[in-house]
Amino acid sequence: MSTVRWRRWLAFAAIGATLTACGSPAEPQPAPAAPPASSVPAQTSSAAPVTTPVDGPLPRSRPVRLDVPSIGVSTGPIIDLGLTDDGELEVPGDAVTTGWFTGSPSPGETGPAVLAAHVDYNHVPGAFHRLKDTKPGDQAIVRRADGTTAVFTVYRVERYPKSRFPTDEVYGDTAGPELRMITCGGDFDRSTRNYADNVVAYARLSQSYRG
Repeated sequence: MSTVRWRRWLAFAAIGATLTACGSPAEPQPAPAAPPASSVPAQTSSAAPVTTPVDGPLPRSRPVRLDVPSIGVSTGPIIDLGLTDDGELEVPGDAVTTGWFTGSPSPGETGPAVLAAHVDYNHVPGAFHRLKDTKPGDQAIVRRADGTTAVFTVYRVERYPKSRFPTDEVYGDTAGPELRMITCGGDFDRSTRNYADNVVAYARLSQSYRG
């Protein structure tokens, strides 16, 4: 996405672009087991898929699948998200779906691609139920519609009050391809049925390949 187009989206989202409707508190449930790490295709077996490294930023292509092995995330297909009339980031309509903010770059393009999902919804743990548990060094693997895979490495995880959401810091231009994974967190206000905070995981592109 061009810098000009991205800045137009930033201007439209200047009042915050937080996630508001992130669901209701889920009943305590055991955390899902993380699947085997598979971010880098294994080369030790003759049955391993053949991959071709891709250098530099990727062209625009919609994301179709997200895997974050460290927190048990494996979700697809990924839906499109826009902004509400109030300028807030839309959220998926169920617990398990992840959405891509189409006003942001696609994962692998230069700039901050934005993926959002519920922390919980209708007493079901959301796709990003454990996003707050991600740590620097964890990987987020995004499969794209053009057949390429973008692997991002988390370098920072933050929780922000929605009333003081740092829009420019989260959505602002970056020198290279980055990823923002966003959900709700903090205390739940039962009168408004909203969480007080947003959790944001920041990641940078560390590998991309085709195949």
